[in-house]
Amino acid sequence: MDKVFVQGLEVLTTIGVYEWEKGIQQKLRFDLEMGYNNAPAASDDDINKALDYATLSQLVTEYAEQHQFELVETMAERVAELILHRFAVQSVKVRLTKLTAVANAAGVGVEIERFA
Repeated sequence: MDKVFVQGLEVLTTIGVYEWEKGIQQKLRFDLEMGYNNAPAASDDDINKALDYATLSQLVTEYAEQHQFELVETMAERVAELILHRFAVQSVKVRLTKLTAVANAAGVGVEIERFA
């Protein structure tokens, strides 16, 4: 299966289980990988047959900015569901990193993979 990816999509949002986190915005980084048949777009050199990663990135950004969850697990699951329902992809892998959760770590998070 071909893959289309978006790497390092950074979004500011409110996320966290602690009261102090509910009043601030934190940076999340999304790494997204979608299973998508690129052959039709490549054979015709036709953007209309390609997965529109700019639109996908904008949709994920807006969703993450507008929805608040306590857990990164919940955010990852909802973003995966959103992509599967809005785009003709066969699978989606979401790696979600919370960049400031642990002081001496570059980031912590989850990675999930879901199928259409």
